[in-house]
Amino acid sequence: MSLVNTFVGMAIDWKRKKPILGNITGGLSGPAIKPLALRIVWQVARAVKVPIIGIGGIATIDDAMEFFLAGASAVQIGTANFYRPTAAVDIVEQLPAALATIGATSVAEIVGSLGKG
Repeated sequence: MSLVNTFVGMAIDWKRKKPILGNITGGLSGPAIKPLALRIVWQVARAVKVPIIGIGGIATIDDAMEFFLAGASAVQIGTANFYRPTAAVDIVEQLPAALATIGATSVAEIVGSLGKG
């Protein structure tokens, strides 16, 4: 199960009394949605026992680790690819050291472990 993607948002030019986006509403993604995505992953992971792919605002190893602790078994990098094309490679390379920092050797050991130990 993958959680989440973009949220629908809008922007208004109040001086012209018009929407800024051509379709009035549009997708909001990237760092702005990370807190929402983390909460949803955490809530769903507590409710179901299926692997979850965390999506939404992941750009760094810290972001990925937060999603793992919240209950994601894997993560997907989206918006960060536009401004830092090496984001996914950077996270993969930094993962072993991040896991070691908290005494783990695999992602599976930490999935859903928020508040434990």
